[in-house]
Amino acid sequence: MPSILTIRREVPAVLALAVPIVAGLGASTLLGVTDSVMLAPLGVLPLAAVGITTAVAVILWAAIYGLLSGLSVRVGTAHGGGQNRRIPVILRHGLALGTLVGTLGSIAMLSVWPLLPYLGQPPEVLSGMFPYWVTISLMLLPFSILTVFKSAFEAVDRPWLGTGVAFLAVAINVPLNYGLIWGIGPLPQLGLTGAGIASLAAETLALLAAWAFWKQARSMRRLRLRADLSLAELGSIVREGAPLGLMYAAETGAMALATLMIGTFGAAALAGNQVAMSVGGLLYMVPLGLSGAVAIRVAQERGTGNTTALRPITWAALGVGTIWLSAAAIVLAVYGRSVAGLITSEPEVITIAAAIFFIFAFAQVMDGVQSTMTGALRGLSDTGFPAIVSLGAYWGLGLPLGWVLAHPVGMGPPGIWAGFVIGLGLAGMLLVWRFIRQTEPPMN
Repeated sequence: MPSILTIRREVPAVLALAVPIVAGLGASTLLGVTDSVMLAPLGVLPLAAVGITTAVAVILWAAIYGLLSGLSVRVGTAHGGGQNRRIPVILRHGLALGTLVGTLGSIAMLSVWPLLPYLGQPPEVLSGMFPYWVTISLMLLPFSILTVFKSAFEAVDRPWLGTGVAFLAVAINVPLNYGLIWGIGPLPQLGLTGAGIASLAAETLALLAAWAFWKQARSMRRLRLRADLSLAELGSIVREGAPLGLMYAAETGAMALATLMIGTFGAAALAGNQVAMSVGGLLYMVPLGLSGAVAIRVAQERGTGNTTALRPITWAALGVGTIWLSAAAIVLAVYGRSVAGLITSEPEVITIAAAIFFIFAFAQVMDGVQSTMTGALRGLSDTGFPAIVSLGAYWGLGLPLGWVLAHPVGMGPPGIWAGFVIGLGLAGMLLVWRFIRQTEPPMN
C-alpha cells in the first residue's frame, strides 16, 4: 500500500489533467443546461421535451464517448513510451472511426422517434418536439469527431486545447440560443426548435475550429503526419473501446429508462427530473473527468514501465473525487429547493426536483468511485470486467430495485434513483478489488 505522502505527490499531476478535462466536459454539458434554463420560462412542456430528448441522446453520446475513449489510452501509452510517430496513426484512425460512429449514432437516434408514443410519454410533450429531436440527433456527428480531437490533445498533455474548443461551443450557443428561442433582432422566434438549431450550430462551429487548429498550428505538426488507414488498426481500436461503449451505454440507458419511468408520473415529474439531471450532469463531470485523467496517467506510466506509480495515481484521483462529490451531495441534500429554484419557478417542479436531489446526490458519490476505478482499469486496457460490473449494477440491481421503491414502497420518482445507490456502491467495491488484483507486484 503506498504511503499518504506518495499519494499526495500524485495529486497535482492528476489535477493538471483532470481540471481541464472536467472543465471541457462541463462546458459540453452546459449546452443541455442552457436549453433547460432558457426554455424554463416557456413552461413545463418544453422543459419536459428537453428531458425526453436528452434521456435518449445521452445513451448515444455515452456509447460514442466510451467507444472512442480508448484512443486517449493508446495515445497516452505511445506518448509515455516516446513512440511519437505512432500518435498520428492513432489519431487518423480515430477520426475515421469518429466520423463513422457519429453518422450511425445520428441515424440510430432518428430511428427511435417513432417508438416514443409507445413508451408512455405525455402526448402533449411529444407534439412539438420533433424538430428539436432532429437537431440533437444531427449533433452526434460533430460531437463524435470533437471527442477524437480532445482525446488526442489530452493524451499528449495539451488538455486545455480541448477545453478551449468546448467553451467556444458554449460561447456561441448562449447568445444564439437566446436569440432563436425568443426571436431577438433579425432572428426568428422558434422556441424549442431554436434551442436545437443553436446547439447544432455551436457544436459544428467548434469542430471546425478544432479542425482548423489541427491543420494549421505549428504545435500540431507531429499529429498531422500522413498515415494510411488499416482495417486491422481500426478493428483493434473498436475491440478495446467496445466494452467501454457498452458500459457507458448501459449506464446512461438505465438512466434514460429511469427517466421514462418517471415520465409515467406526469409532465411535472418529468420536468422536475430534468432540473435535477441538469445539475447532477454537471456534478458527474468531475468523476468522469477524473476517470479520463487517471486513465491517461496510468497509461503514460504504464508506457514508461513505471508500474509502482499506478496505485498512488489511482488513490489520489479517488480521494479527490470522493471529497468533492460528498461535499456536493450535502449541499444538494440541504439546499435542493434553492438550487431547483434557480432553474425554474414552477412550485410543483421545484418540489419534485428537491426530493430527487436528496437521493440523486448520494448516488453521485457512489458513481464517482465506480467511474474513477473504471478509468484506472481503462488505463490498464482492462475494459471487459468494468463493463460486466456496470451492467449488473445498473440493470441487474439498480433499475429493478428502483421500480420497487418507486411503486410498491411508494417513494415515487425519488425511489427510482434510490435503487442506484446500492447498485453503484457494490460496483465500486468490486472495481477497487479488481484494480488491486491487477496491480499486485509479481512474486519473486
